[in-house]
Amino acid sequence: MKKIFFALAGLLIAAGFFALDAKAEDKVIKMSTTTSTQSSGLLDVLLPELKKDTGIEVKVFAKGTGASIRDGIDGNVDVIFVHAKEREEKFVADGYGTKRYAVMHNDFIIAGPAKDPAGIKEAKDAAEALKKIVESGAMFVSRGDDSGTHTKEQELWKASGLELETVKKPVVKEDGKEQEISFVYPKTMGKNYVSIGQGMGKTLTFADEKQAYTLADRGTYINYKLGRKEGLQLEILSEGDSRLFNAYGVIPVNPKKFPHVKYDLAEQFAQWLISERGQSVIAHYQVMGKQLFYPDAIPDVK
Repeated sequence: MKKIFFALAGLLIAAGFFALDAKAEDKVIKMSTTTSTQSSGLLDVLLPELKKDTGIEVKVFAKGTGASIRDGIDGNVDVIFVHAKEREEKFVADGYGTKRYAVMHNDFIIAGPAKDPAGIKEAKDAAEALKKIVESGAMFVSRGDDSGTHTKEQELWKASGLELETVKKPVVKEDGKEQEISFVYPKTMGKNYVSIGQGMGKTLTFADEKQAYTLADRGTYINYKLGRKEGLQLEILSEGDSRLFNAYGVIPVNPKKFPHVKYDLAEQFAQWLISERGQSVIAHYQVMGKQLFYPDAIPDVK
């Protein structure tokens, strides 16, 4: 009789643990996001606070914005958190996302060697700075990964007035499959234009090794420059142009398109990000006393 009692007790305990595990699993969502939210260190601060407040745990897939948006289009994730506003708005307009919530912004900068061989510090705007890099024969390192940063780079090349060449390049996705992307670069640049198909951190590190120029988001640059023992020798040489504004948005994936997504939790996550609590965490995130992101939902949050 005792054996039966203990066996039943064991089954009940096991069932209880299983129920708890299932409940915990129910509060896990998948998010595809730009590498800059991770490489800047923001997610390391933001997501633990989210879990503390809501119990929601986020499984992060950090990649370029283009790849993150494709994850949403394929229904592979519950929410995307990216920085290419026009592409985000199209994602919603096409029915893949429910709504774009403006979360925060920082800006892009052009970094390069302290000696500045291209003399871009004298440039009036970012497009002119890129033109001077080409004309000087200096090296430029591109992410080349269809990310929000890569998208911004394309805009600047088109504004530079230089003769451009269109390139089609295969990019290997996390699932091992290749996807072709198309982009432009200055036709006369040749080997001085290096497209590495990597995230922001690796691009900065590679440009630093080569003492080349690159376009980066300020948050990742500051974290790699000041937040790591290795540091960076690259300096900010072009900044402040209105073209370099860099806005981030969060979009829950549409359950009408993909009924399997955890929309309620994704929406709760989005609402937390734009709440006073989430915006305050973003506003107070600093590296060596420098603020990396500025809240957009509640700009004057304390």
